[in-house]
Amino acid sequence: MSIEVGAIALALGLLMTVAYRGLPVIVFAPLCALLAAGLSGLPVLPSYTDMFMTGAAGFIRAFFPLFLLGAVFGKLIDGSGSAAAIAAAMIRALGPRRAIPAVVLAGAVLTYGGVSLFVVAFAVYPLSAALFRDAGIPKRLLPAAIALGAFTFTMDALPGTPQIQNIIPTRFFMTDAYAAPVVGLIGGLSVLLGGLYWLDRRRAWAAAAGEGYGSGHLHEPEPRGADDLPSLGAAVLPLALVLAINFVLSRTSWSIDAWYPEAALRRAFPATNPRDAAPTWAVIVALSAGIAATLALHARRMRLPLSTLLSTATAGALPAVFNTASEVGFGTVVKSLPGFGAVRSRVLDVSSNVLVSEAVAVNALAGITGSASGGLSIALEVMGGHYLEAARAQGIGPELLHRIAAMASGGMDTLPHNGAVITLLAITGLTHRQSYPDIFAITLIKTAVVFALAMSAAWLPG
Repeated sequence: MSIEVGAIALALGLLMTVAYRGLPVIVFAPLCALLAAGLSGLPVLPSYTDMFMTGAAGFIRAFFPLFLLGAVFGKLIDGSGSAAAIAAAMIRALGPRRAIPAVVLAGAVLTYGGVSLFVVAFAVYPLSAALFRDAGIPKRLLPAAIALGAFTFTMDALPGTPQIQNIIPTRFFMTDAYAAPVVGLIGGLSVLLGGLYWLDRRRAWAAAAGEGYGSGHLHEPEPRGADDLPSLGAAVLPLALVLAINFVLSRTSWSIDAWYPEAALRRAFPATNPRDAAPTWAVIVALSAGIAATLALHARRMRLPLSTLLSTATAGALPAVFNTASEVGFGTVVKSLPGFGAVRSRVLDVSSNVLVSEAVAVNALAGITGSASGGLSIALEVMGGHYLEAARAQGIGPELLHRIAAMASGGMDTLPHNGAVITLLAITGLTHRQSYPDIFAITLIKTAVVFALAMSAAWLPG
């Protein structure tokens, strides 16, 4: 059995190395999975064509529409100037004296409204850099402020967020995007306040040392003129529409799982469970409505031709969904290996509290892969059923499993090899040496909040 466990450990180690070095996961995830299968005595080619591809294809079938529609919606919001208008409104409302909260809240509004994390970083940076410069705040703190707003509490903690990290658990726990709303709100507020406190202390220490914005920075932006931006109401409306429609179709009498008679649906689509698919359907409809509203309101304001925006969005969505699908395929192979039983027992034995065990597994795999959605997908593909059984035995509802898993995915995922971190630093023209320590501090705050919530499960509504 030690050889079989070693095969899994070796495969995970290689996958971590590949992700850390920035090599394409879509190529190396199957190779790592097949290495583990071969060392465990399983036929290699059937492991690839039957197990790996079945897992990867299942993820693409379930979530490709969300990746694509989210990318299109984000590009249109950015191209219309709506993202810049929202950021400018936050900055005007809070002013230079509250530059850090203004940047954080601007990113949070966009992310919670359904704009992808990468688009938020591009959209918020120009105005944020100007604000930090006017306020005399070191530019090296800017990536952490953007990360706090876009990569943490609005990505996976706040109930109803349409980001993929909040939708993936619905397939495993039969929940919806609003699972455990009280826990999500408590966790989200804790991360926000903790992150703001850290960044404000760092700003104060820099000011006491006489450090200002700095000079000689790369990629200094030229903000879009205010006359070229839409009104705040027109900018916010598509985002508000996404949130409203998602809520109506998830938690009201108009719930989308009742749109089709279940008996008729099963005759035509026997493999479809409307209750399992409903959270994804709700977000598909909500994002589609947001795209239509953005085009209706801002078609003439787009900075680039619609064909260019759609092509760019598609080109961004495809690598994201296929990389994550490859990681899911890896997990599908791993859970079929002879040594997986021992690995599962060790993970479950980390804590008698299933929520803590789940948080450890998701957080660790998100850190290893450098991907919140990838680590979450692997953990739930491999362990989701066992966590659900253990939670039922402990009297813990599936909604708590959903919320803790989603939040844990946004913990250690932001290690130095994370794609969003690398992109954010590239956008701002800063280096890991300059800005990563504060991003890592936000990562630690988020991770600490997740484990505090997991350990407090007996007193939390779920």
